[in-house]
Amino acid sequence: MSAAQNPPSATPPVVLCFSASDPTGGAGMQADLLTLASLGCHPLSVLTALTVQDTAGVEAVLPIDSGWIADQARALLEDIPIAAFKLGMLGSVEAIAVIAEIISDYPDIPLVLDPVLASGRGDQFAGEEMIDAMVSLLLPQTTILTPNSLEARRLAQETGEDDSGGSPNLIECARRLVLAGCEYVLVTGTHESTPQVINTLYGSHGTVRSDTWERLPGSFHGSGCTLASAIAAHLASGTDVVEAVQGAQEYTWRTLQGGFRPGMGQFIPDRLFWSRDDDDDEDAERDSADADDKH
Repeated sequence: MSAAQNPPSATPPVVLCFSASDPTGGAGMQADLLTLASLGCHPLSVLTALTVQDTAGVEAVLPIDSGWIADQARALLEDIPIAAFKLGMLGSVEAIAVIAEIISDYPDIPLVLDPVLASGRGDQFAGEEMIDAMVSLLLPQTTILTPNSLEARRLAQETGEDDSGGSPNLIECARRLVLAGCEYVLVTGTHESTPQVINTLYGSHGTVRSDTWERLPGSFHGSGCTLASAIAAHLASGTDVVEAVQGAQEYTWRTLQGGFRPGMGQFIPDRLFWSRDDDDDEDAERDSADADDKH
Protein backbone atom coordinates (compact mmCIF):
# COMPACT_ATOMS: atom_id res chain seq x y z
CA MET A 1 0.00 0.00 0.00
CA SER A 2 1.37 3.42 -0.92
CA ALA A 3 1.84 6.29 1.53
CA ALA A 4 -0.96 8.18 -0.24
CA GLN A 5 -3.36 5.32 0.53
CA ASN A 6 -2.22 5.09 4.15
CA PRO A 7 -1.58 8.62 5.50
CA PRO A 8 0.56 8.84 8.67
CA SER A 9 -1.11 9.24 12.04
CA ALA A 10 -0.79 12.44 14.02
CA THR A 11 2.55 12.76 15.80
CA PRO A 12 2.31 12.13 19.56
CA PRO A 13 3.78 14.75 21.92
CA VAL A 14 7.58 14.58 21.79
CA VAL A 15 9.73 14.87 24.94
CA LEU A 16 13.51 15.26 24.87
CA CYS A 17 15.28 13.56 27.80
CA PHE A 18 18.79 14.21 29.06
CA SER A 19 19.77 11.41 31.45
CA ALA A 20 22.16 8.57 32.17
CA SER A 21 21.75 4.99 31.03
CA ASP A 22 20.67 2.43 33.64
CA PRO A 23 21.25 -1.13 32.38
CA THR A 24 18.68 -2.51 34.85
CA GLY A 25 15.85 -0.54 33.21
CA GLY A 26 14.81 0.65 36.66
CA ALA A 27 15.92 4.27 36.57
CA GLY A 28 17.67 6.76 34.30
CA MET A 29 17.05 6.96 30.58
CA GLN A 30 15.33 3.58 30.43
CA ALA A 31 12.81 4.67 33.06
CA ASP A 32 12.20 7.91 31.14
CA LEU A 33 11.57 6.07 27.87
CA LEU A 34 9.20 3.53 29.42
CA THR A 35 7.22 6.16 31.33
CA LEU A 36 6.85 8.58 28.44
CA ALA A 37 5.85 5.86 25.98
CA SER A 38 3.38 4.43 28.50
CA LEU A 39 1.72 7.85 28.78
CA GLY A 40 1.38 8.34 25.03
CA CYS A 41 4.46 10.44 24.26
CA HIS A 42 7.34 9.86 21.88
CA PRO A 43 10.65 10.13 23.81
CA LEU A 44 13.91 11.41 22.37
CA SER A 45 17.09 10.48 24.25
CA VAL A 46 20.38 12.28 24.87
CA LEU A 47 22.68 10.18 27.03
CA THR A 48 24.70 12.08 29.62
CA ALA A 49 26.53 9.14 31.25
CA LEU A 50 26.96 5.39 31.20
CA THR A 51 26.71 3.45 34.45
CA VAL A 52 27.70 0.09 35.88
CA GLN A 53 24.89 -0.82 38.25
CA ASP A 54 22.42 -3.43 39.36
CA THR A 55 19.23 -3.19 41.41
CA ALA A 56 21.28 -2.86 44.61
CA GLY A 57 23.39 0.16 43.68
CA VAL A 58 25.76 1.96 41.30
CA GLU A 59 29.35 0.76 40.96
CA ALA A 60 30.74 3.21 38.37
CA VAL A 61 29.73 6.22 36.27
CA LEU A 62 31.30 7.30 32.97
CA PRO A 63 30.17 10.84 32.02
CA ILE A 64 29.66 11.46 28.31
CA ASP A 65 31.81 14.22 26.80
CA SER A 66 29.87 17.50 26.78
CA GLY A 67 30.56 17.96 23.06
CA TRP A 68 28.87 14.63 22.35
CA ILE A 69 25.91 15.70 24.51
CA ALA A 70 25.59 18.94 22.55
CA ASP A 71 25.85 17.14 19.21
CA GLN A 72 23.18 14.60 20.19
CA ALA A 73 20.79 17.31 21.31
CA ARG A 74 21.34 19.73 18.42
CA ALA A 75 20.84 16.99 15.83
CA LEU A 76 17.48 16.10 17.36
CA LEU A 77 16.29 19.66 17.96
CA GLU A 78 17.09 20.74 14.42
CA ASP A 79 14.97 17.88 13.09
CA ILE A 80 12.03 17.32 15.48
CA PRO A 81 9.79 19.86 17.27
CA ILE A 82 9.50 18.98 20.94
CA ALA A 83 6.84 19.69 23.55
CA ALA A 84 8.88 19.31 26.78
CA PHE A 85 12.36 18.73 28.20
CA LYS A 86 13.07 16.26 31.00
CA LEU A 87 16.46 16.36 32.78
CA GLY A 88 17.76 13.63 35.07
CA MET A 89 21.30 12.66 36.05
CA LEU A 90 23.62 14.94 34.07
CA GLY A 91 27.08 13.56 34.81
CA SER A 92 29.35 16.62 34.98
CA VAL A 93 29.58 20.39 35.36
CA GLU A 94 30.49 20.64 31.68
CA ALA A 95 27.34 18.71 30.75
CA ILE A 96 25.19 21.00 32.88
CA ALA A 97 26.72 24.07 31.22
CA VAL A 98 26.16 22.84 27.67
CA ILE A 99 22.61 21.64 28.40
CA ALA A 100 21.77 25.00 29.98
CA GLU A 101 23.05 26.74 26.85
CA ILE A 102 20.99 24.49 24.56
CA ILE A 103 17.70 24.80 26.43
CA SER A 104 18.08 28.59 26.66
CA ASP A 105 17.24 28.65 22.94
CA TYR A 106 13.79 27.19 23.78
CA PRO A 107 12.40 29.38 26.59
CA ASP A 108 8.77 28.52 25.82
CA ILE A 109 9.24 24.75 26.16
CA PRO A 110 8.41 23.42 29.68
CA LEU A 111 11.37 21.88 31.50
CA VAL A 112 11.16 19.25 34.23
CA LEU A 113 14.34 18.87 36.30
CA ASP A 114 14.81 15.80 38.47
CA PRO A 115 18.00 16.67 40.39
CA VAL A 116 19.51 13.20 40.73
CA LEU A 117 22.21 13.73 43.36
CA ALA A 118 22.55 10.17 44.71
CA SER A 119 21.30 6.64 44.14
CA GLY A 120 18.75 4.98 46.38
CA ARG A 121 21.64 3.22 48.17
CA GLY A 122 23.36 6.56 48.74
CA ASP A 123 25.98 6.48 45.96
CA GLN A 124 26.83 10.14 45.35
CA PHE A 125 26.48 11.50 41.80
CA ALA A 126 26.97 15.23 42.38
CA GLY A 127 29.45 17.27 44.39
CA GLU A 128 29.23 20.92 45.39
CA GLU A 129 30.46 22.15 42.01
CA MET A 130 27.71 20.31 40.14
CA ILE A 131 25.05 21.46 42.60
CA ASP A 132 26.21 25.08 42.20
CA ALA A 133 25.98 24.69 38.42
CA MET A 134 22.46 23.24 38.62
CA VAL A 135 21.28 26.07 40.86
CA SER A 136 22.85 28.88 38.86
CA LEU A 137 22.39 27.60 35.30
CA LEU A 138 19.36 25.28 35.27
CA LEU A 139 16.97 26.44 38.00
CA PRO A 140 16.31 29.81 36.31
CA GLN A 141 15.10 27.85 33.25
CA THR A 142 13.12 25.19 35.12
CA THR A 143 9.34 24.93 35.01
CA ILE A 144 9.17 22.35 37.80
CA LEU A 145 11.90 20.90 40.01
CA THR A 146 11.17 17.47 41.55
CA PRO A 147 13.62 16.80 44.41
CA ASN A 148 13.08 14.35 47.22
CA SER A 149 13.45 15.90 50.67
CA LEU A 150 17.18 15.05 50.89
CA GLU A 151 17.87 16.64 47.50
CA ALA A 152 15.79 19.70 48.34
CA ARG A 153 17.88 20.31 51.47
CA ARG A 154 21.18 19.88 49.60
CA LEU A 155 20.15 22.21 46.79
CA ALA A 156 18.77 24.83 49.18
CA GLN A 157 21.91 24.78 51.31
CA GLU A 158 23.85 25.81 48.23
CA THR A 159 21.75 28.85 47.39
CA GLY A 160 23.38 31.11 49.96
CA GLU A 161 22.39 31.81 53.57
CA ASP A 162 24.40 30.00 56.24
CA ASP A 163 22.36 27.45 58.20
CA SER A 164 24.53 27.01 61.30
CA GLY A 165 21.46 25.97 63.23
CA GLY A 166 20.96 22.87 61.05
CA SER A 167 19.14 21.96 57.86
CA PRO A 168 16.29 24.25 56.82
CA ASN A 169 12.76 22.89 56.89
CA LEU A 170 11.21 21.87 53.59
CA ILE A 171 9.02 24.96 53.29
CA GLU A 172 12.11 27.14 53.57
CA CYS A 173 13.98 24.90 51.11
CA ALA A 174 11.20 25.27 48.56
CA ARG A 175 11.10 29.05 49.07
CA ARG A 176 14.84 29.33 48.37
CA LEU A 177 14.63 27.11 45.30
CA VAL A 178 11.78 29.15 43.85
CA LEU A 179 13.78 32.30 44.55
CA ALA A 180 16.69 30.68 42.69
CA GLY A 181 14.55 30.75 39.58
CA CYS A 182 12.31 27.71 39.09
CA GLU A 183 8.56 28.25 38.76
CA TYR A 184 7.47 25.30 40.88
CA VAL A 185 9.07 22.84 43.28
CA LEU A 186 7.51 19.44 44.01
CA VAL A 187 9.18 18.03 47.14
CA THR A 188 8.54 14.32 47.58
CA GLY A 189 8.38 12.80 51.04
CA THR A 190 9.55 9.23 50.53
CA HIS A 191 12.65 9.84 52.69
CA GLU A 192 10.75 11.47 55.56
CA SER A 193 9.75 9.50 58.68
CA THR A 194 6.01 10.00 58.22
CA PRO A 195 3.37 7.25 58.30
CA GLN A 196 2.31 8.22 54.79
CA VAL A 197 4.23 9.80 51.91
CA ILE A 198 3.44 13.51 51.61
CA ASN A 199 4.32 15.26 48.35
CA THR A 200 3.99 19.04 48.34
CA LEU A 201 3.97 21.40 45.37
CA TYR A 202 5.27 24.92 46.02
CA GLY A 203 5.10 28.03 43.85
CA SER A 204 5.96 31.68 44.18
CA HIS A 205 3.18 32.19 46.74
CA GLY A 206 3.94 29.15 48.89
CA THR A 207 2.13 25.81 48.98
CA VAL A 208 0.03 25.08 45.90
CA ARG A 209 -1.15 21.56 46.77
CA SER A 210 -0.22 18.71 49.09
CA ASP A 211 -0.97 15.05 48.39
CA THR A 212 -0.80 12.10 50.75
CA TRP A 213 -0.07 8.57 49.53
CA GLU A 214 0.04 5.18 51.19
CA ARG A 215 3.62 4.25 52.06
CA LEU A 216 4.21 0.97 50.24
CA PRO A 217 6.55 -1.70 51.64
CA GLY A 218 9.98 -2.14 50.10
CA SER A 219 12.48 0.17 48.47
CA PHE A 220 12.06 1.29 44.86
CA HIS A 221 14.62 1.96 42.13
CA GLY A 222 13.52 4.71 39.75
CA SER A 223 10.45 6.16 41.44
CA GLY A 224 11.76 9.73 41.11
CA CYS A 225 12.60 9.26 37.42
CA THR A 226 9.12 7.88 36.85
CA LEU A 227 7.41 10.81 38.56
CA ALA A 228 9.43 13.48 36.75
CA SER A 229 8.94 11.82 33.37
CA ALA A 230 5.22 11.44 34.02
CA ILE A 231 4.98 15.18 34.77
CA ALA A 232 6.86 15.91 31.53
CA ALA A 233 4.43 13.67 29.62
CA HIS A 234 1.40 15.54 31.01
CA LEU A 235 2.97 18.95 30.31
CA ALA A 236 3.85 17.87 26.77
CA SER A 237 0.19 16.91 26.26
CA GLY A 238 -0.89 20.45 27.19
CA THR A 239 -1.89 19.92 30.83
CA ASP A 240 -1.14 22.75 33.27
CA VAL A 241 1.43 22.21 36.02
CA VAL A 242 -0.97 21.59 38.90
CA GLU A 243 -3.01 19.00 37.00
CA ALA A 244 0.17 17.47 35.57
CA VAL A 245 1.51 16.95 39.09
CA GLN A 246 -1.73 15.30 40.20
CA GLY A 247 -1.92 12.98 37.19
CA ALA A 248 1.76 12.07 37.40
CA GLN A 249 1.51 11.17 41.08
CA GLU A 250 -1.48 8.92 40.44
CA TYR A 251 0.36 7.15 37.63
CA THR A 252 3.57 6.80 39.65
CA TRP A 253 1.76 5.36 42.67
CA ARG A 254 0.16 2.74 40.43
CA THR A 255 3.60 1.81 39.04
CA LEU A 256 4.90 1.37 42.58
CA GLN A 257 1.85 -0.58 43.68
CA GLY A 258 2.55 -2.98 40.82
CA GLY A 259 6.32 -2.95 41.36
CA PHE A 260 8.38 -6.11 40.97
CA ARG A 261 11.77 -7.32 42.22
CA PRO A 262 13.68 -8.89 39.34
CA GLY A 263 17.01 -9.08 41.17
CA MET A 264 18.43 -9.09 44.67
CA GLY A 265 18.11 -5.35 45.29
CA GLN A 266 15.31 -2.81 45.06
CA PHE A 267 11.87 -3.14 43.49
CA ILE A 268 11.33 -1.61 40.04
CA PRO A 269 8.15 0.35 39.21
CA ASP A 270 5.92 -1.34 36.65
CA ARG A 271 5.39 1.46 34.13
CA LEU A 272 3.25 -0.83 31.98
CA PHE A 273 0.94 -1.94 34.79
CA TRP A 274 -2.08 -1.03 32.68
CA SER A 275 -1.22 -3.65 30.05
CA ARG A 276 -1.15 -6.36 32.70
CA ASP A 277 -4.36 -5.01 34.24
CA ASP A 278 -6.00 -5.64 30.86
CA ASP A 279 -4.65 -9.20 30.89
CA ASP A 280 -6.06 -9.74 34.39
CA ASP A 281 -9.45 -8.42 33.26
CA GLU A 282 -9.46 -10.78 30.29
CA ASP A 283 -8.51 -13.72 32.53
CA ALA A 284 -11.32 -12.84 34.92
CA GLU A 285 -13.81 -12.64 32.05
CA ARG A 286 -12.69 -16.05 30.74
CA ASP A 287 -12.97 -17.57 34.24
CA SER A 288 -16.46 -16.13 34.59
CA ALA A 289 -17.49 -17.44 31.17
CA ASP A 290 -16.12 -20.89 32.01
CA ALA A 291 -18.05 -20.90 35.26
CA ASP A 292 -21.25 -19.94 33.40
CA ASP A 293 -20.72 -22.76 30.90
CA LYS A 294 -20.52 -25.30 33.71
CA HIS A 295 -23.94 -24.30 35.09
